[in-house]
Amino acid sequence: MQVDGLIQALREDLVRVAALGDENTSRAAELLSVAIESSLGRRIQDALAEAALELNDQLESSHVELRIAGHDLQLVLVREDGTMPEQADEAYSARITLRLPESLKQRVESAAAREGASVNTWLVQALQRAVEPRRSSSSGSRNRLTGYGRN
Repeated sequence: MQVDGLIQALREDLVRVAALGDENTSRAAELLSVAIESSLGRRIQDALAEAALELNDQLESSHVELRIAGHDLQLVLVREDGTMPEQADEAYSARITLRLPESLKQRVESAAAREGASVNTWLVQALQRAVEPRRSSSSGSRNRLTGYGRN
């Protein structure tokens, strides 16, 4: 889970609500959103850690770990023998470095946050949709309705 996307979505929500007020209210909301950014990240991390602890109380032969890599948080189910359950989907093992304009990066982060997904998950889903074969319609039959009617 990319925390940055959640924080950005919360900042945008705050600025959008503050826009209902005057210019001073909007400016104050913008400054506050920047000021509480790191605190929001820690609070999200704390909430996930508490969720992991609550889940651990319900599990018998496994436990949940909160793993942190930079700004990426992940809840992982680990069996008592130390192994992780097999994934139904193909594991995310391939890596790619992608450079893109900052404006596009911000739009991707916003789109992912709106869908409640990490940027990685959002990009994987978008790429899967882009490479899926499309059903081709025969040229010339674009949305044509055929038949006859009665008077």
